[in-house]
Amino acid sequence: MIYNELGKTGLKLSNLSFGASSLGGVFHGVREEEGIRAVNVAIDNGINFIDVSPYYGHLKAEMVLGKALKDIPRDKYFLSTKVGRYGKDGVNYWDYSARRATESVYESMQRLNVDYIDIINVHDVEFADLNQVVEETLPALVELRRKGVVGHVGITDLQPENLKWVIEHSDAGTVESVLCFCHYCLNDDMLLDYLDFFEQHGIGVINASPLSMGLLSMRGAPDWHPAPVSLREACRKAALYCDAHGYAIERLAMQYSTSLNPRIASTLFSSANPDNVLRNIEYISEPADAKLVEEVRAIIGDQQRVRWKNS
Repeated sequence: MIYNELGKTGLKLSNLSFGASSLGGVFHGVREEEGIRAVNVAIDNGINFIDVSPYYGHLKAEMVLGKALKDIPRDKYFLSTKVGRYGKDGVNYWDYSARRATESVYESMQRLNVDYIDIINVHDVEFADLNQVVEETLPALVELRRKGVVGHVGITDLQPENLKWVIEHSDAGTVESVLCFCHYCLNDDMLLDYLDFFEQHGIGVINASPLSMGLLSMRGAPDWHPAPVSLREACRKAALYCDAHGYAIERLAMQYSTSLNPRIASTLFSSANPDNVLRNIEYISEPADAKLVEEVRAIIGDQQRVRWKNS
């Protein structure tokens, strides 16, 4: 496992990290005991960064993760969770107020069985009034950082331009890290366009969803995936091409997202299956086949960097 500095935070994150959304049954049903084992397998094999949110599974992911963390020494991992996006009784809702953000942090710590959060993020800022994020949400989190309740403050979003806007309109040092998903993978490398900006501002970068929420898999994207049909079809052709060459597209996608750009501190993947966790760790132990990467990206062709809206 490779460990990279996250901006100026002083945190050295494993280049592959554990996204706990799967513990909430976000993608499909999950057995709690298996999910807990998946967390332990990740930590035992060198992963030292875990990301979660109260939104995932509408609190379930944090609760399952909290059970796993009970038996793991606190110095074995860095922990990230989020504020702003929630769900209750099967209904999603958003609240980026300072009061709710502060309450949410303490509630998350209780569910997670920790007394300190390494990184607290404003979740999916595209759903918020960005001015409220700058003027209200982030200052509340900075106050918690001042009190020592959280270590560092970050923001997350699908759309990198929103991350840039928030940073440009916030006081220097407010935002220390960004988490962006589906924009540094085989079908979309848009995040590269923003790395200079983030670096100039001393901000660490976390990538997520190297499989582009299932597009880059033999199984294919789930029905709820917001990608257009043309992109789905291009990725399906790429997956079949890899399969014909005896090289799983999941393997290539994981290798591409974790090994080609050290300016991205870590890449999050999510699985509640211990065997899948081990498989992904094994995948990234070798570099990507550069020729196959080039061929796959050519197959995806004009569908490279095709955008979709978050949901």
